[in-house]
Amino acid sequence: MKAFLMHRNRDFDLGAALPPNSEALIQDLELNVLFDVMAQGDKYLREVVSRAVLQILGSEDEIRYRQDVLRDVLASPIYIRQMYDLTIEAHEKEKKAHHWAYLKSPSSILGQSVDLLQEYVVLLKQLRGVGSYNAMRFSSEGFTTFFAMLDRELKDDYFVSIQNHISQLRFRHGVLTSAVLGTGFKGASYTLRKPNDRPGSWIERLLTPKPPGYTWRLPPRDEQGANALGELRDRGLNLVANALAQSDDHILSFFAMLRTELAFYVGCLNLHEQLTKKGQPISFPQPASCRERELTFRGLYDVCLTFKAAQQVVGNDVDADGKDFVIITGANTGGKTTFLRSVGLAQLMMQCGMFVGGESFRANMCTHIFTHYVREEDTTMKSGKLDEELGRFSGILDSITPDALVLFNESFSATNEREGSEIARQITSALLEKRVKIFFVTHLYDFAHSIYEKRGAASIFLRAERQTDGSRTFKLIEAEPLQTGYGKDLYNEIFGDAGQAGVEKVRTSDKANA
Repeated sequence: MKAFLMHRNRDFDLGAALPPNSEALIQDLELNVLFDVMAQGDKYLREVVSRAVLQILGSEDEIRYRQDVLRDVLASPIYIRQMYDLTIEAHEKEKKAHHWAYLKSPSSILGQSVDLLQEYVVLLKQLRGVGSYNAMRFSSEGFTTFFAMLDRELKDDYFVSIQNHISQLRFRHGVLTSAVLGTGFKGASYTLRKPNDRPGSWIERLLTPKPPGYTWRLPPRDEQGANALGELRDRGLNLVANALAQSDDHILSFFAMLRTELAFYVGCLNLHEQLTKKGQPISFPQPASCRERELTFRGLYDVCLTFKAAQQVVGNDVDADGKDFVIITGANTGGKTTFLRSVGLAQLMMQCGMFVGGESFRANMCTHIFTHYVREEDTTMKSGKLDEELGRFSGILDSITPDALVLFNESFSATNEREGSEIARQITSALLEKRVKIFFVTHLYDFAHSIYEKRGAASIFLRAERQTDGSRTFKLIEAEPLQTGYGKDLYNEIFGDAGQAGVEKVRTSDKANA
């Protein structure tokens, strides 16, 4: 049995290799915050969502398939959690049974497997019940297919048949085994036969003719004889014990697969509930083909910052359809990095079939998502900071493909203005030639202004807004780059009146010296 809740025609592979640059994505987009909120302290949930978010989907059809399933999940959360709880219960029952794994004899394996199968049957009935009573609430292809499968595979006669087998496999009236004499008069070809019919009344037993045979009764205190008889019994039970254990494993693998796929949606439920509590909007994004260049959103915000900030996070609006180069400049602490992170998060969440943080979001898909953020100075580095930046970018080049997305944040600023600008120009020019989509936050005025002067139709320039009094709105507006980052504003914010007095004192001293 298959669930097909994550993909239309295959299971979700929890062990699949993560895409390149995953560690950098986690660090630069602060994905650990997202994973923690989705997991809500559940280690297994965190493992699943961390891999599902990073394993981006490659087609619009795959994204919409998963989005439709997620819409059903958000509309009926109680039933999703009921099904997920059943998969956890199946896992716990297997763990409990596993404690008796040291019992290696076929008799003990059979007894344990029969008990476990009986418990699995109860869980399967409950799972089918959830589907039977609530299938009409779900409209997605994924859940429609899943509930139809449960109805087809778990019919009443299936459970009746399993119950009959369980009753027989308990062997309450003994085990009938046949064997032949082998070499050296040793027993061979031990075969389990159909169980003896249940004994009738004493009159039926008296009047029914018995087949010819011989009977040997084991003395009550004959331990060696009991061991020998148990060994003979185990030889007959060996095949059926192994077959039943494999049947249990098959059912458990179904519950394990279902648990994995539902875990992603439970994580999405957790995230949705937490964002709703904070009054933040969410929307299902509209994906476009990788070959297109589309980007339009309203009220897009940094989902991860929402869970670290006390106040409401500011959203941004952008119309960048037809653009493959977005340059962001402007005042220090104006929200540029936050904006860049919001774009990266939205792209990643869209391409794993999730909702995004914002009122609306439409963008073309990307083959890969890369980040190249400035790093803190590493005192153990054997080379300079610029060398480290170029080395990291070289690693990106080893994996980059056409129609990828690269998010640069203050890259190549470890050298002087002229050299940093030239490096940025050459790198971005080469990437654009290979159809790579670029977002670039920079204070390199020479770089940004030179691109602005060319004013290519495929470029858009955003600037962090600054009010006349120096306050920040954390909004980005479409505007040309300015030569200043307004570091004075930051200085005054930190040092206040004392800082301003110090500046005036320096000015007075300079005049006196002159």
